[in-house]
Amino acid sequence: MLVSWVLSCRYAHADAAWLSLKIEGVEGKLAQNVHAHLGPLPDSAVQRRAYLFNVESNVTAALESLGYYHGRLEKEVVETDSGPWPLTLKITPGEPTRLQWVDIQFAGEMLDDDAFDAWLDLIALKPGDILDHGQYTDIKSQLLGLAFSRGYFDGKLTLAQIKVNRDLDLARINLHYDSGQRYHLGEISFEGHTLEPGFLERLIPFEPHAAYSNKRLNALNGKLLDTGYFANIKVLPQIDKLAQGQVPVRVELTPRADHAIELGLGADIGKSADSVIEPRVRVTWRTPQLNRYGHSQETSLEWKPDKPKFLTTYTLPLSHPLDDQLKIRLGLLRDQYGVTQDYDAAGRTFNDIGRLESSKYLLGLLRQHRLADNWLFGYSLEANREFYTQADVDYDPVFYLAGVSLSQTVRSDNALDPKSGFRQIYSLEYGDPELGSQTRLARLQARFKWIDTFFDKHRIVSRLDLGANLAEEHQLAYISPSLRYFAGGDQSVRGYSYQELGPYRDYINSQGGLSREVVGGRYLMVASLEYQYYLTQHWRLGSFIDAGNAFDNRQFEPVVSVGGGVHWISPIGPIRLDLGVGLKETDTVDRSWRIHLTMGTDL
Repeated sequence: MLVSWVLSCRYAHADAAWLSLKIEGVEGKLAQNVHAHLGPLPDSAVQRRAYLFNVESNVTAALESLGYYHGRLEKEVVETDSGPWPLTLKITPGEPTRLQWVDIQFAGEMLDDDAFDAWLDLIALKPGDILDHGQYTDIKSQLLGLAFSRGYFDGKLTLAQIKVNRDLDLARINLHYDSGQRYHLGEISFEGHTLEPGFLERLIPFEPHAAYSNKRLNALNGKLLDTGYFANIKVLPQIDKLAQGQVPVRVELTPRADHAIELGLGADIGKSADSVIEPRVRVTWRTPQLNRYGHSQETSLEWKPDKPKFLTTYTLPLSHPLDDQLKIRLGLLRDQYGVTQDYDAAGRTFNDIGRLESSKYLLGLLRQHRLADNWLFGYSLEANREFYTQADVDYDPVFYLAGVSLSQTVRSDNALDPKSGFRQIYSLEYGDPELGSQTRLARLQARFKWIDTFFDKHRIVSRLDLGANLAEEHQLAYISPSLRYFAGGDQSVRGYSYQELGPYRDYINSQGGLSREVVGGRYLMVASLEYQYYLTQHWRLGSFIDAGNAFDNRQFEPVVSVGGGVHWISPIGPIRLDLGVGLKETDTVDRSWRIHLTMGTDL
């Protein structure tokens, strides 16, 4: 009764000048259905008369549509000289009509289609249930929609009825459907592109003349979208041109702009080895289609204080536009690692004086193949030379690294903020002095990320990063800093500055004093667990714990940070403002805190 009264008040408030409404005797879904059939309250004397005249028929329709054929209505209305007329409806629903049987029969080629068996398994309708005409209508619509989406364009309902025995309060549902033949996909034509003939045909993800289904057409749309060549894609089955059991498909394409510029901003603020604001600016220039062969390029310029980076990637499709690509990479990268400190004998402390800096030049080739189940296999060759000064000694090692990688990303959807997903990445790189590298080095890496959402508003994001460098002990200084392992930063252990954590070495500097320098480690192990709660569709709160470090043999000392933040799910991707607080003081870093501003999807 409480629910019914609240709903009636909501309607009565619409216009209290002509009629007020009170309903008794029904609640829940039945009360909602009565209100829906009665409609809004009148806003004139003429509408009031019509409203009162139709009350009985509307209430009867509302009850019968939910299986109550023996309902009784007592209507009381008080005509007043001023103010709204009070209308009270006392409803007695009576005994409901229940289903005696549900008879659903198929005929035609659909009998060999497992999709309809799966659909039948999902129907929550059984003998003994209260008759619901709306549920029957929904099931009938689902059947017709499923048949159409799977190419049964000649299908028809041969029997669709509800028989009601009011004396016994029983009903029978009969739903018979004859699908006729299933049509197949015919010729697929592409319009509105400048790629060479036959290029886009390689993207068709099904065999010629495959059985029609919307799922197959959606897969084609997804493949075209993944190329990045097109701003608008329309995959249109030509239902009006059915012939010889086939459906021709026209694909209308609108190319993207020749050039696209993307700007990214971020910042780290806080107390750590870098106790200053560290802004980040990234400009990415993309040319989605350079020629009729589908070549493309992406160039990114990133600026941080003392850490400019330039990287350009040229992509050539080979045997398949998406599943077989050759990427050529050229980069000029400057970066900082760890922390460098001098010992103050008077204060008996180590004071920060800077960081290990390096400048890197690289040229790489990478070929990627897409395998079954969306696995991506790649093999690569990279040449790099890095200049850096470590322990007051200048180094410029050269490495030629041959590598293989295997990765897979599974997402619940293509949204910028997926509800669930899993990513796994494995890679192996090897360099050898016999092939021109400074020293023998094998690099092994594995990265995992898992996302899941529970009860719509509760989201979990976890990650695990593992790495190992296999090299001789006396050659570690000749391994470039970019090839070593460090921890810290918004993608690692938050609460600490970017790449400031790791093993250190003490040495006598050029002035004869004692210095200490974080030089990175052979191994890496970092894990994170984050809980996120959605306040609204576009805003959420997060809390996290990060733990791990870079380390050498038998020297693993995990560093832990905790924190939280607020995230805005913007039209261009999530923007996160997080505060991380380090819980541990190391020999090179005090307990620190950092504010991280980042943007980008989790997968």
